[in-house]
Amino acid sequence: MTRLTRTLLAAGAAAVIVAGFAVSAQAQATDPAVTAAIASGVVGEQVDGYLGFAKAGSPDLKAKVEALNIKRRAAYTDLAAKTGVSVKDAAQATGCRTLGRLADGRAYSLGSGWQTKNGAIALSGICG
Repeated sequence: MTRLTRTLLAAGAAAVIVAGFAVSAQAQATDPAVTAAIASGVVGEQVDGYLGFAKAGSPDLKAKVEALNIKRRAAYTDLAAKTGVSVKDAAQATGCRTLGRLADGRAYSLGSGWQTKNGAIALSGICG
């Protein structure tokens, strides 16, 4: 992600990013299966801004996570349109912010395998 991209996102995207968090939080809160999967470490946050599977999940859970990721992509598409960046950059910027706020004990991936958060996550090389 370029410095210009980060600057554009930081300058113009705070409200949209908050809306993106609201979309994901609302979808998780209304689906106990996704909430439980996140709490148990089956599902985790990825640096690309989407949820993924740290452990095997049922077909029903996979469908629910996919539906949530579709909602996230819509929020990232809106953010990208409003800030003039790519959807991928908007998603990653939001993913980096999400990982920075992730609670201990939650599963996450920086793109090279799954880990469980226990303290700070080293994001500087990935998130700039």
